Amino acid sequence: MIAENKDTKKGTGTERPVKSMMPASEVFDIAGMVDYAEGSIVSRTLVESKGGTVTLFALDAGQSLSEHTAPFDALVLVLDGEGEFTVGGKTHRVATGQALLMPADIPHAVKAEGPFKMLLTMLRFK
Repeated sequence: MIAENKDTKKGTGTERPVKSMMPASEVFDIAGMVDYAEGSIVSRTLVESKGGTVTLFALDAGQSLSEHTAPFDALVLVLDGEGEFTVGGKTHRVATGQALLMPADIPHAVKAEGPFKMLLTMLRFK
């Protein structure tokens, strides 16, 4: 379901369009919104706006995202399994229910030793 919502900042008349793939006003299984695929990385953007994005990822064992930087802070929440995240040269193991904030402009990479799912929220403050 795609819902285009217009969020208006009260009193300013400015509109911030938001595209959402999540059901509004319903409880749902977020980890179930993306499936694992053998030998692949599957991603699904759930929310997209000028203020940021929320993207769901499922990484199969052995898959990785090579080192890169992003111009915005990124909050990762692991929903299933465990991922290995390297941020600024330091490695972190993040398991189900744990989160990691990856600061803007700092090199980071992601590796899946086993299959895992994560929710990535990009926070655009700049």
